Amino acid sequence: MSGVISCVCCGRPFVFNPRVKNQRYCNYKDCQRARKRKWQKEKLATDPDYKANQRACQAEWHRQHPGYYKKYRQDHPRYCQRNTTMQICRNAKLRIIAKMDASESASVNKPGAFYLLPLIAKMDATAQKVIIIPVGYDPNKLIAKEDSIAPCDAAC
Repeated sequence: MSGVISCVCCGRPFVFNPRVKNQRYCNYKDCQRARKRKWQKEKLATDPDYKANQRACQAEWHRQHPGYYKKYRQDHPRYCQRNTTMQICRNAKLRIIAKMDASESASVNKPGAFYLLPLIAKMDATAQKVIIIPVGYDPNKLIAKEDSIAPCDAAC
């Protein structure tokens, strides 16, 4: 009993082998690599013996090839530059994650209107207009445009 199914990796139709139960991947090299990567990922997550064996094999390879990564970085400067740039981006993403009720003091010398804009927030976050009035501000001096910040004569 033969039939045609679509490969889950590339989406191309292929004739499946009736002797292979639950065949989902076609015979293209990229699809077979994807199948193997998926199997290895699942195996590493579920089989502690397999994971320990893989770790031991990696450690042995590193012992047999000392200085491999140092030489690779020397021979591939563009890789190093890209990796550095990508690491800076990853570090920046870690720093901009906002937590609820987390704030830092702002060093503002001049009064004015500012907007707090969430970049990545863990709770509902909206843009908020904040008016900064520094210590020692003289309300008698008009420093803002009309209809923006007015001196506080009546309420003060």
